[in-house]
Amino acid sequence: MDPGEAAILESSLRILYRLFAPLSPLPAALPGRMNVIDHVRDMAAAGLHSNVRLLSSLLLTMSNNNPELFSPSQKYQLLVYHADSLFHDKEYRNAVSKYTMALQQKKALSKTSKVRPSTGNSASTPQSQCLPSEIEVKYKMAECYTMLKQDKDAIAILDGIPSRQRTPKINMMLANLYKKAGQERPSVTSYKEVLRQCPLALDAILGLLSLSVKGAEVASMTMNVIQTVPNLDWLSVWIKAYAFVHTGDNSRAINTICSLEKKSLLRDNVDLLGSLADLYFRAGDNKNSVLKFEQAQMLDPYLIKGMDVYGYLLAREGRLEDVENLGCRLFNISDQHAEPWVVSGCHSFYSKRYSRALYLGAKAIQLNSNSVQALLLKGAALRNMGRVQEAIIHFREAIRLAPCRLDCYEGLIECYLASNSIREAMVMANNVYKTLGANAQTLTLLATVCLEDPVTQEKAKTLLDKALTQRPDYIKAVVKKAELLSREQKYEDGIALLRNALANQSDCVLHRILGDFLVAVNEYQEAMDQYSIALRHSPFSCLMAATLQNSAN
Repeated sequence: MDPGEAAILESSLRILYRLFAPLSPLPAALPGRMNVIDHVRDMAAAGLHSNVRLLSSLLLTMSNNNPELFSPSQKYQLLVYHADSLFHDKEYRNAVSKYTMALQQKKALSKTSKVRPSTGNSASTPQSQCLPSEIEVKYKMAECYTMLKQDKDAIAILDGIPSRQRTPKINMMLANLYKKAGQERPSVTSYKEVLRQCPLALDAILGLLSLSVKGAEVASMTMNVIQTVPNLDWLSVWIKAYAFVHTGDNSRAINTICSLEKKSLLRDNVDLLGSLADLYFRAGDNKNSVLKFEQAQMLDPYLIKGMDVYGYLLAREGRLEDVENLGCRLFNISDQHAEPWVVSGCHSFYSKRYSRALYLGAKAIQLNSNSVQALLLKGAALRNMGRVQEAIIHFREAIRLAPCRLDCYEGLIECYLASNSIREAMVMANNVYKTLGANAQTLTLLATVCLEDPVTQEKAKTLLDKALTQRPDYIKAVVKKAELLSREQKYEDGIALLRNALANQSDCVLHRILGDFLVAVNEYQEAMDQYSIALRHSPFSCLMAATLQNSAN
């Protein structure tokens, strides 16, 4: 062999030794040399997941064919890195399988070795490698289970982590999972643990408030950070505002958030505007709700949160072209959120394509089982398709998720009325009246049920009068009062009521009903004028309203 060939051979052997030295029975790599596991770890850290997947798969096969090739700690690392690459590719079941194998390998390693994670910069050896955290592996497994909608398995794997070893993100995931499962006490405990470690975890604060923890108690957990960190004087007001939100006190919540939003440092905050829009919607003030949603959308054209409610409001107004454009825009942003599917579903529902709306609502729920608007959409579609019992299930789930939202109860009560279950509707309406308080919305809802029973007509009239005393511009109350006056053939009173309601607002339904009343008193020319105004406002919405009223009659 000539010197040149010998040099090439020596160089090749050195390269192979550098790559696979730790895989041989030799006890360690040469000082300063990287082994193949180091390369896998570096690629994983660099985000080269597809490369990690290919190489780790080959190396694991080599290990299976020759168990002596890798040390136990090296095989544990390979399994974790391979599972991580599968997780990145959204192959969650396969990832869980590999994570499980990794934990089994780690358990065996703990029994046979005293290897501990190293944070130093010493040479890579089987005894001094920085092993992936076993707790992090369990967290990743729980993430896989949640993506597979196996929440019980996710809770079980996280519950197995000792309390002292739980990081804030583990406690946060546990809190959310417990809350979803209806286990309020452990959920509160986990949220509080998150705040103990991270006192500015605002989503954990919202979680506690949603579980009826008093705002003052939550605020006390953040007092130290408010006093020591500059420019956080707004936080106590923020907590107070969302405490009102979760107790259903929409009026005080609106006033408090408005006071926050007017402060120079928080002006034009998209999250606060979205909350305001949602609160106006809950309070039945659809006009201001739409205005706030539009303001938030202008500030952030990629906004998705809350756009399902915005789309619903536009659809109710008959602005179906705007709804269609909104849906297309949201799909271009992300089709992995429930909102674009709900918006498209609203377009289908108000176009009377109920089967299509049902499909889109189901798709939205598949993406986010906690989407209240998706549940309401699917429930409404099922109800209109005559599948009332299935609709009831969806409205009940919406109530469980959003007990302070009146529209959830309205949907359920409409189902009861559709199936002639007036007694159940009356019980539910009375419960809503007691729990959410005597406001224009709850009074109108109770009156709506009372109108279905001839015995309670007078009670309905009293309730509607109270509602209109509180809010003379509340459209639902005006419509129901007009319906009652129409039954009694008190057309002049109805005309006066509708003119008064239309003095400070314009609504196509009110204009159409006013036209009907004017026809009844032979005022045909003015009736035509009212119908024309209604059609200019929203032709489709008015036609829908007329169709629904005729079918009801």
